[in-house]
Amino acid sequence: MNAATQTADVAAKQPLLAQLRSRERLPLLVGGAALVALLIAVFLWSRAPDYKVLYSNLSDRDGGAIITSLQQMNVPYKFAEGGGAILVPAEQVHDVRLRLASQGLPKGGLVGFELMDNQKFGISQFAEQVNYQRALEGELARSVESLSAVQAARVHLAIPKPSVFVREQQKPSASVLVTLYPGRVLDDAQVSAIVHMVASSVPELPVKNVTVLDQNGNLLSAQSGNALGLDASQLKYVRELEQSYARRIEAILNPIVGAGNVHAQVTADVDFNQVEQTSENYKPNSGEQAVRSQQSSEASQVGANAAGGVPGALSNQPPGQATAPITQPPQQQQAAQQGAATPGAASAPQGPRSDRKDATVNYEVDRTIRHVQQATGGLKRLSAAIVVNYRPGTDAKGKPAMVALTQAQLDQIQNLSKEAIGFSGQRGDTINIVNSPFTVEEDPEANLPWWRQRQNIELAKQVGKWVLIGLIGLYLWFGVIRPAIRKHLTPPPPAEPTLAGAGGGGGAAGADGVDGESAAGEGGKRGEISAYERNLQYARQVARQDPKIVATVVKAWVGGGDERG
Repeated sequence: MNAATQTADVAAKQPLLAQLRSRERLPLLVGGAALVALLIAVFLWSRAPDYKVLYSNLSDRDGGAIITSLQQMNVPYKFAEGGGAILVPAEQVHDVRLRLASQGLPKGGLVGFELMDNQKFGISQFAEQVNYQRALEGELARSVESLSAVQAARVHLAIPKPSVFVREQQKPSASVLVTLYPGRVLDDAQVSAIVHMVASSVPELPVKNVTVLDQNGNLLSAQSGNALGLDASQLKYVRELEQSYARRIEAILNPIVGAGNVHAQVTADVDFNQVEQTSENYKPNSGEQAVRSQQSSEASQVGANAAGGVPGALSNQPPGQATAPITQPPQQQQAAQQGAATPGAASAPQGPRSDRKDATVNYEVDRTIRHVQQATGGLKRLSAAIVVNYRPGTDAKGKPAMVALTQAQLDQIQNLSKEAIGFSGQRGDTINIVNSPFTVEEDPEANLPWWRQRQNIELAKQVGKWVLIGLIGLYLWFGVIRPAIRKHLTPPPPAEPTLAGAGGGGGAAGADGVDGESAAGEGGKRGEISAYERNLQYARQVARQDPKIVATVVKAWVGGGDERG
């Protein structure tokens, strides 16, 4: 075994760190230390507690009170970026919230009915009324803040003093100021809900006296701008009703003309007026069985005790003999009456005659009382517009084409549509059907080759991005990292010294050989000089680290020279 082989074997048995040169050892040590520090940081970060939001958007007063309570409870906390939220360990969030709630935190800057818990003895009625109004305003503000889009809210109530005079009574009013989160809005239904909630919470507060506005001064509770004066729920009902009728028409015509070949629009005129009517009708009832009571009276007077006739001697004479009417023929009675009626006739004077008959009949009255209350949302009128596409067919030349529907088919479609929506001519409903070819929008990418289509281009971009990343990674590994590792870990080949010939001239010959090689190296290429210097530096490093190896090599050299000599 020669000296070069022994040197390589000895170097291979040394630790990996000892095989590296001092200049190459420093980056490796720095990288290893950085890797260890990174692993320790990841380990500590994984063991750190996960913090979650306890409360956010707190006032300064509530934030300070909560921090003081957390310090007293020995609960770790930290602030989010910007200080907008207080964070605590995730496993303690619910426990801390309950414990803070028992202390009345956070108060939110609003006072509710807890203001009435500690009333002072002997408080005046005015102060008690003011505290009640403040508490009611705070409770309403808290209720409004519970909406997801509302960040903060304030409620102002104007409650008039009660009066014993009816003419001087006034209705209360309310104003609600809401601060919305950035990018959030309140729709009409939510505004209407706020208005009705406030109106229902204050006695005798009408809905029209509630005003809602946002932080930008926009009036949210104004009536809708539609000419009919309908609210959001009524408009939603009309829209859903129209869509329902349109879907009915399309559902019944799609099996006939094909899906997508019919479109319908329906306009509904809905009456939201609430009508309440009461009527009382009397019907005459003159039947004998309907008599409730009957009363009749009859009076007759033939003569009188008082004096009568022409004043004078004749009037004082007694009356003549009376004759019963039943015993006197009717002719004589009529002649006697005519003679008595003749002025100046000489006849016996007769007394006054008086007849009277009274009859009262009470019937049962046939009376009908009718109370009618019509429900709101009644349908007044329907208008339907239907467009039907041409059907596939052939033209005059026999080529495939779209042809119009026949009149019989249109009549059939019209009859089906009327039945589907409950058409009523008395109500004034109208329906209009138009048969027209539909315009088909051609896709500009339909005729493009596959490599120019947009979806394929996007797919190629996505795949190409990952392929490029993979190629860059392979290049860095095989072209930079792996050669650098091999360069640092592979020991340089040891220099093979030139041994002298037999005899004592070996040392001189070896010296001459070394000098000859040095001279040749100085006249050779620059790469060979660098290799020689690297081998020489490596030999010196090995000699400093382990002198025994050098002694063994030299002894081998000397022993080999003696044997050859």
